Amino acid sequence: MPAIRRSGQQLASFAGACIRRGTATLGSGPTLTMQLAAAAVWRAAGQKVLKRINSRVVGRFPTPRCSTATADSGSVSGSSSIVPEPSEANLGISAPPPPPHQPHLPRRLHSNTAPAAAQQKPALEKNGRAAPQSPIRPDRTTLAGWSAAALHAMVPMASYAYSTSSSDVSTPRSASPSSAGSGRSASSRTSISNRMSISSARRMSAMNPLSTVDLSAIEEGIRVASLDQLRGYSQNKFAGEVRQIRTTEYLPMSQAAGYQVLREPVWNKGLSFAPEDRVAKNLTGLIPHVMESPQTQCERAMKMIRTRSTPIDKYLYLSSLKDQNVDLFFRLLMDNVRELMPLVYTPTIGDVCLQYSSLYTRPEALYISIKQRRSIKTILSNWPYPRPEICVVTDGSRILGLGDLGINGVGIPIGKLSLYTAAAGIDPSKTLPIVLDTGTNNEENLKDPLYLGLRSKRPAFEAEQAFMDEFMQAVKEVYPDMVVQFEDFQSEKAFDYLDRYRTTKYNAAFNDDIQGTGAVVLAGYINAVKLSGVPIEEQRLVFMGAGSAGVGVAKQVMEYYTRRGMSEQEAKDKFFLVDSRGLVTADRGDKLAAHKVYFARRDNSGHQFQTLEQVIEYVKPSALIGLTATFGVFTESIVRGLKASVESGGRGRRPILFPLSNPLTKAECTFEQAVNWTDGTVVFASGSPFAPYTVKNGDQPITYLPNQGNNVYVFPGIGLGAILAKVSQVTDDMIYTSAEALSNCLNAEEIHKGLIYPRIERVQRASLIVAREVMKTARRNGVSKLPEAQWNEWEEWGDVSLDKYILQRTYKPFEN
Repeated sequence: MPAIRRSGQQLASFAGACIRRGTATLGSGPTLTMQLAAAAVWRAAGQKVLKRINSRVVGRFPTPRCSTATADSGSVSGSSSIVPEPSEANLGISAPPPPPHQPHLPRRLHSNTAPAAAQQKPALEKNGRAAPQSPIRPDRTTLAGWSAAALHAMVPMASYAYSTSSSDVSTPRSASPSSAGSGRSASSRTSISNRMSISSARRMSAMNPLSTVDLSAIEEGIRVASLDQLRGYSQNKFAGEVRQIRTTEYLPMSQAAGYQVLREPVWNKGLSFAPEDRVAKNLTGLIPHVMESPQTQCERAMKMIRTRSTPIDKYLYLSSLKDQNVDLFFRLLMDNVRELMPLVYTPTIGDVCLQYSSLYTRPEALYISIKQRRSIKTILSNWPYPRPEICVVTDGSRILGLGDLGINGVGIPIGKLSLYTAAAGIDPSKTLPIVLDTGTNNEENLKDPLYLGLRSKRPAFEAEQAFMDEFMQAVKEVYPDMVVQFEDFQSEKAFDYLDRYRTTKYNAAFNDDIQGTGAVVLAGYINAVKLSGVPIEEQRLVFMGAGSAGVGVAKQVMEYYTRRGMSEQEAKDKFFLVDSRGLVTADRGDKLAAHKVYFARRDNSGHQFQTLEQVIEYVKPSALIGLTATFGVFTESIVRGLKASVESGGRGRRPILFPLSNPLTKAECTFEQAVNWTDGTVVFASGSPFAPYTVKNGDQPITYLPNQGNNVYVFPGIGLGAILAKVSQVTDDMIYTSAEALSNCLNAEEIHKGLIYPRIERVQRASLIVAREVMKTARRNGVSKLPEAQWNEWEEWGDVSLDKYILQRTYKPFEN
């Protein structure tokens, strides 16, 4: 028992040190709200320890007998004494002095009389101790008008929830009241030494199994709370419309001179400025005298990139280069697309998005918060380049296969628009990346003090849709001719927004996850069917993954069959969708998402197939397409089962296997596995790039070439065609045409090597062909705003004339 009493006294002393530090924190912060936050967190930590002592030390053992006189006198002697219940009062911590009378404050906050609730006799628990009472806690939004003295008096009532299991201190939004300290009268009963320092308390806490308080977590909580106050997360600072005094004015390059030219990345040409340009732009002496060709500058940049050891480091160098010299960045990317595209977009961009708030150095997009919904038009007008022609917008709710990343998902629009320029030649000054910040349900982001977005959960779907309505209306008013591409919205929102905003009431819009992915997979599938040896009539497809991408791809491929004479039902019967619960059937028992209902099977005779292996055995498919964002879901038994089902129809038939999830860490299987498990017969395409795979075959090794079904083959051409044709909307026919155009882009060499997509080095040529066919389809659909006379001229001269028109209007680094 003496050892237990000593442990209780040590813990109580530690609690006293925490609470005293909380009181001392007042007056030490840069603002009163930050001081209050720090004080409250420290006091809450002390009170947490007090609660532990009460519940785990005193309440855990029978209370020894003691005389009334001893208890009243408060002496501690011999075995008849007990460890008194610790409190702020008996730790020697005096209550703060009452504030001076302030008539403008609520009476209960500046009165010396305790509130009625506090004067009531406390309820008793079964063990005879007073039950914890919830303190009065004023609303945080009313703190602004109170005096420092009043806030000081409120500190005992403020507290922040502390979780010992996670060692995290919550932010002000998740604050919850904790019991206040006992009254000063308790100090007459006992006294406990409080001379232990914080450092010794930390050591004692670490050694004592009854205490799990982590001071570093407390300090981190103070920092996060202070950041939240500074960023205005706990206040509604930006709810009203922003009224700017100045109007954004765009300075043309012809009027820029000196450092204005060098510091603007769109104008800066590095050491490629000709002597006459250096004189005209006042650049003499601001850059080295030597003049270099773009090729020499690219060689220097590639050397710098190759010295970086990790993809993230290489991405950061490229990002820095883009911030300095846009021409050099895109010349580099266009000339080295195979090496650099995986750094600018997938798979590296996935890691960049996960760390975006930590890597942030310079704004590269428009960041529109739901708190700024009344100022969307003003924010759009603030973009530094006039009349953008295409934007990519996301809310970060489903980034690649990484889930909800919130504002960190802005890396996707930035990277995507870089590919619009590199592949289709869209002027980078005419592109606009946008992220809509409505919060995030990602707990790691919510706890990250460096997170740049709103530190709150996402609102209900109706609230997000109302915000999206306001955004799309503002875009129509500010940039009526801009093409809008939706990117990486959560599945339900993706389908809803696509259906809702693709009318002529809004800007021309399409969704790359649904339509772009569907088009690029259809293009690969058209060519894969030719290599597989399985007739179109016998094709049966299993889709592992029934989200927005999976259903979008299935609908695109189904159109391929209906255009070849099959009825809608005959075409739909070829598709079997599998999600986390197994084969999607109408009688499975769960409520299906709206986008899954169309492909739900009704011919399963009541049987349910809960695993992919069971589905493969039941369906005997010719093609397996993965869009699950789950690494390794295509196991050896599944792939071999696919091979067996295909070969059962005849010799020489080859299975089609498309693991399409991004990034590489989410791929359903690797290229090497697919080759080994099918004995080299597979027709393969993946979402992320894989290296060629060489298999030893005696003295003659065999090298297998992978195909990458990357959306970059179609979305740049769709965007460029929509811009140049001045479309009022992007039709389904235009999307299907892009797939057919891509499937016809293979040259003789690529066909001979068994490829189903063009080599990535030819992506510019593929994008031009896609753009041309999309423009022609827009005219047939009646959605092009170009004059009819212009179309008649192109028809007279053929595709060569239209190709020339497209090339004349594309961006060429160092030439435009």
